[in-house]
Amino acid sequence: MLVLLRRWKNKSQLPITNYQLPITCSPFPILMINIAIFGAGRWGVHLIRNFHQHPNSKVVAIADSNPDRLQTAKKRFQLPDDIILTTDGSTIWNLPNIDAVAIATPAATHFALISAALEQGYHVFTEKPLTLSVTKSLELCELAQQKQLQLFVDHTYLFHPAVERGKTVIESGKLGELRYGYATRTHLEPVRQDVDALWDLAIHDIVILNSWLGEKPIQVKATGTVWLQPASGLSDLVIANLTYPSGFEAFLHLCWLNPDKQRRLAVVGSQGTLIFDELQSESPLTIQQGYFDVIDNSWKSAGINREVIEIEPREPLAQVCDNFLNSIQNHQPSPISSGWVGAELVNILCGLSESLKQGGQPIHLL
Repeated sequence: MLVLLRRWKNKSQLPITNYQLPITCSPFPILMINIAIFGAGRWGVHLIRNFHQHPNSKVVAIADSNPDRLQTAKKRFQLPDDIILTTDGSTIWNLPNIDAVAIATPAATHFALISAALEQGYHVFTEKPLTLSVTKSLELCELAQQKQLQLFVDHTYLFHPAVERGKTVIESGKLGELRYGYATRTHLEPVRQDVDALWDLAIHDIVILNSWLGEKPIQVKATGTVWLQPASGLSDLVIANLTYPSGFEAFLHLCWLNPDKQRRLAVVGSQGTLIFDELQSESPLTIQQGYFDVIDNSWKSAGINREVIEIEPREPLAQVCDNFLNSIQNHQPSPISSGWVGAELVNILCGLSESLKQGGQPIHLL
């Protein structure tokens, strides 16, 4: 049994989804937040762009072990000459006037970087997952609480307009009785060497399902197959199962060596199926309506119709960055993507990993 560890005597006082730090009022609003960014790779460049373009933040330093990536980022986004570019991330801690750091480095490095930043008094924005350990994730949440700093995890899908709209559709009851869900997330590279396909891909669909259902899994199962890196044992293909308190079950298909790229998630109800297909750019969110009528003791399909759900055209990551900056200015953790939310998701992934090690045995989460 995998248990989300807590150190507090009264657990009911700190529900992860509703936890708030004490408000520390400031007589003046923060007009500009100085940010240092760790990582200028595939995702780091998107953070550089968004924080550089935001009116309430200024990118003052970027650290990356690859000097070419630093120069490419500077040229691509026309960064000012006074910005500090360094291949030695430790130099960031000696810079003056930094308010926050954004971390876009491999997951195994997160704990050390986040803890160092919090100890320095910096707010932290980090790429998912928060860490690879439940205990370490909670330790960081506690440290941020102690320092009265914001710890924010970049779960971008929670800010995707299709995901936000999908939640309202499900809450409206339009799908009828919810029955089960499924998701497929496949592509041909990139292949990670620090985590398996489970840790790389599953968190996206889990965070969407949790948001749409308004609950978290109580039992998980996973099986995996290793082809590319047998020495490390990192699974290239993972099939996962999530069971929720309501009895709803979800099935995930995750693979990073499949040339058939898919980004599709569905929730099936008695009156229709809500489908989020990212690769359908013009209509990523649809409802495939349909149900059964009983005629002459047999089931006949009825009400077949496809409905496109209109969504507002917004860049999710821009909303993520804005939410982080607002959390700093309001002295309040994000109710959507705080460190506590990140720790809960790490707990689910750790349960799936344990099941993977045990050949698919069910793991109960508390």
